[in-house]
Amino acid sequence: MIKELHEKLIKGETTSVKLTEEYFEKIKNRDKEIQAYLTLTKDLAIKQANFIDEKIKKGDEIEILSGIPVAIKDNICIEGIRTTAASKILDNYIAPYDATVIKKLKEKGAVILGKTNMDEFAMGSSTENSAYQITKNPNDIERVPGGSSGGSAAAVAEDEAVWALGSDTGGSIRQPASFCGIVGLKPTYGRVSRHGLLAMASSLDQIGPLTKTVEDAAIVLSEIIGEDKKDATSAPSFDKRYENYLTGDISKIKIGIPKEYLEKGLDEDIKNKFQEAIQQFRKLGAEIKEISLPHSKYSLSTYYLIMPSEVSSNLARFDGIKYGLRVDDKESSGFKENGIPRTLFETYLDSREYGFGSEVKRRIMLGTYALSAGYYDAYYLKAQKVRALIKRDFEEAFREVDFIFSPTTPEVAFKIGEKTSDLLKMYLSDIFTIAANLSGVPGISFPIGKIKKDGKDLPIGGQLMGKWFDEEGILNAAHTFEINYSQPI
Repeated sequence: MIKELHEKLIKGETTSVKLTEEYFEKIKNRDKEIQAYLTLTKDLAIKQANFIDEKIKKGDEIEILSGIPVAIKDNICIEGIRTTAASKILDNYIAPYDATVIKKLKEKGAVILGKTNMDEFAMGSSTENSAYQITKNPNDIERVPGGSSGGSAAAVAEDEAVWALGSDTGGSIRQPASFCGIVGLKPTYGRVSRHGLLAMASSLDQIGPLTKTVEDAAIVLSEIIGEDKKDATSAPSFDKRYENYLTGDISKIKIGIPKEYLEKGLDEDIKNKFQEAIQQFRKLGAEIKEISLPHSKYSLSTYYLIMPSEVSSNLARFDGIKYGLRVDDKESSGFKENGIPRTLFETYLDSREYGFGSEVKRRIMLGTYALSAGYYDAYYLKAQKVRALIKRDFEEAFREVDFIFSPTTPEVAFKIGEKTSDLLKMYLSDIFTIAANLSGVPGISFPIGKIKKDGKDLPIGGQLMGKWFDEEGILNAAHTFEINYSQPI
């Protein structure tokens, strides 16, 4: 879709301003129901679109993303634009700088439509933890779009943006992509700079695209990768153009199917569709082999020790003093008893108590406990050791196969409110995606069919994971599947 729009702009069949206005009209007509956006940046978007149209009129060459409307998850900083991470504690925060990915997109001439809704500080799997609104799944508005990048996924699925950026800590790009029936790519850890991403868990977070097609994901990835002096974990890109690797040929590859992912907890209809997808990969020439990831059963418990530990550290900066919400004796939250002003320490406590939602508080407390004296070795250190074993499983598997294929999620999008009272069931929705973050490998979710639930055709996603820094491999495999089986299976 990006390539087609790019060609239309060059040929003069449309203009960037016209295209941008069309998308704002779609948002106006549809987003009252879907609620994908938190903030619209129309003035910025029209300014960017006008600049691209002037370049085209002059006969200047434009980049492939130039003039193309994009939505940005609200935990990625855009200079001069409100950036809340869907939290009250950052309700009045205006970002003073651009994230590296935003700087790259501005240089490429992309048109930024606005900031999308998310689970607060990216903590959640349904976008129900936002402090502002609950985003709906465009396939069934009674269901969640997934999370935490649910707003970005819903915006793309509902055609309120051509593509979007999200962030993935334990599946937060791939899971909502699966729920909404689009493509979501989590690059290798370090492939894309995290500078300007509001940190949740620094050793797990990764920015990536949500798109309508695999080709679009490849195009976007080519534009946002690269080493960044402001992110010590970022890696050189060597100017790869991932769209050039989409050959449509997978006749010489080996795909591993982890037996542990199919043993229990997987919806039977999804399992059947997944087995059909395996057969289709085989028809396309891929060799299919059963493999074992023996420590994958510990992924969820390992993640829910490492992630909250890093959360408790990263969110310590939100104290009501440096930036964001500050609760003091003049705030609407109320005076202290007898009108006594708060002490500095009380300001810290009250600002965090009022500003953070329940899920954020829960994870801060869990992480603080795991890092505390007497429990560090028993919990956090042990979790890191298991993480090393999970990574070793992938290393050994990739000696036998090129890619690992699994369902993206164990079930289709669940109904709004269905799992808010049972957090373990909520956390289990990321059980197939977490291992990629713990090990740092790239993963992509792409549609493999639909199943009927409650009279609705709901999309399901398949996940391909590849060797470290082999995004081109998983993109080509997913693209080959997509172009041969684009219709619902």
